[in-house]
Amino acid sequence: MRRRSSGARRSVTAVAVGAVLALTATACGDDGSGASGDKGAEGSGKGEITFWDNNGGVRTDIWKEIIADFEKANPDIDVKYVPIAATEYQSKVDTSIQAEGLPDVGGVGAAMLAGFAAQNALEPLDDRLGKSSLNGKLNDDMVKSLKAAGGGGAEDSTLYSVPTSANNGVLYYRTDLFEAAGLEAPTTWDAFYEAADKLTDKDDNAFGYTIRGGAGSIAQALDAMYGQSGITSFWDSANEKTTVDDPKNVAALEKYTGLFKKATPAADLNNDFTKMVAQWDSGTIGMLNHNLGSYQDHVKALGTDKFRGIPQPTGPGGKRVQVSNPVDGLGIFKTSKNKEAAWKFIEFATAAAQNSKFNESAGQVPSNTDAAKAAWVAKAEPTKLAAQALTDGSTTIVQLPYYLPDWNTISKTDNEPAFQKVLNGSLSEKEFLGTLADQLNEAQAEWNEQKG
Repeated sequence: MRRRSSGARRSVTAVAVGAVLALTATACGDDGSGASGDKGAEGSGKGEITFWDNNGGVRTDIWKEIIADFEKANPDIDVKYVPIAATEYQSKVDTSIQAEGLPDVGGVGAAMLAGFAAQNALEPLDDRLGKSSLNGKLNDDMVKSLKAAGGGGAEDSTLYSVPTSANNGVLYYRTDLFEAAGLEAPTTWDAFYEAADKLTDKDDNAFGYTIRGGAGSIAQALDAMYGQSGITSFWDSANEKTTVDDPKNVAALEKYTGLFKKATPAADLNNDFTKMVAQWDSGTIGMLNHNLGSYQDHVKALGTDKFRGIPQPTGPGGKRVQVSNPVDGLGIFKTSKNKEAAWKFIEFATAAAQNSKFNESAGQVPSNTDAAKAAWVAKAEPTKLAAQALTDGSTTIVQLPYYLPDWNTISKTDNEPAFQKVLNGSLSEKEFLGTLADQLNEAQAEWNEQKG
């Protein structure tokens, strides 16, 4: 019997009530201020601003470099940099919205955008972008993705975040291990499973694959499911019921989770991406699913001649299907007292030179169209192949519902622990996906009701 998560239900309801109250207040003459009642101010465009990095530690060095460049170009503005781990960022912002402790500017990616926007915490950026030198210089698909993710669900919705980069799912594999085993590149799912089996030798502590069982596990599992099933839409034709529990997806997940402890280390149960990447870089594991963000880590650990990063394997009929990776971006929080200076920082960071510098460090696809033409993009094979896969028609992207205010709660808080139960064998794949589907369908119904 499927059971809905009371935690998810309460969270969805809380956000929904907050959104309704915000809409009611607006109808009664609210001044458009943030959740705390403070609408902020344009400010002088000088002085100090605070920037919260939503991937602190991993991106700290490059952001410090960009900030130093910005302060040199704008000597009358000082940027206070606050690095926050990706796993802690959303909860810190949610708490700070209520405590009136938000920064001026911060990382606002697609996956968390709807939740922040529903709490009226973000400054609309359409007018600023329209008057900016950035106008017409940003990847149109990334801009549309962030607009849709803001809660409106449509490409012409309000823009609350300026895109900095796009990520993409990558299958990294050890070319040296594949060559020694006489294996071809894992460009199909059949080849992937063959390699996972053949490269595993537990007695020698060698494994064919490392599976993500800790934080961030759901998106990776969804990628494997839809990639194998070939289903190309997250919702049915009526846009009401999710396809996650389609029998084809259930069968795909069963095959994927069947790798755990058979072709993967047992430690994978608790691995987030940092542990998983470190384990792959330092061991004898054949394959790793991650994204473009870890490319430079692999280069530092292995050089460029022992591994490759290729688009996800193709499935039925040679078709490649992937779930969407959230576009990252920068937003201004509505309570900022210096929105003019905050916008100057966003303009600077997403201009061609700095956007190229950031994405070369991160190994991701630049949002600035001039930055995307930089020589390093062609030299970094995973980034080059990812950009091609996203633009040459070879890949169908299943768009995840980032616009649902409770998407992160459902996909992380409620179901990451449940996925670990699947790996341990205490919960079936069918029951897991059934419960996930119930939660998503309920959230979608509430969203449709509010929208309608």
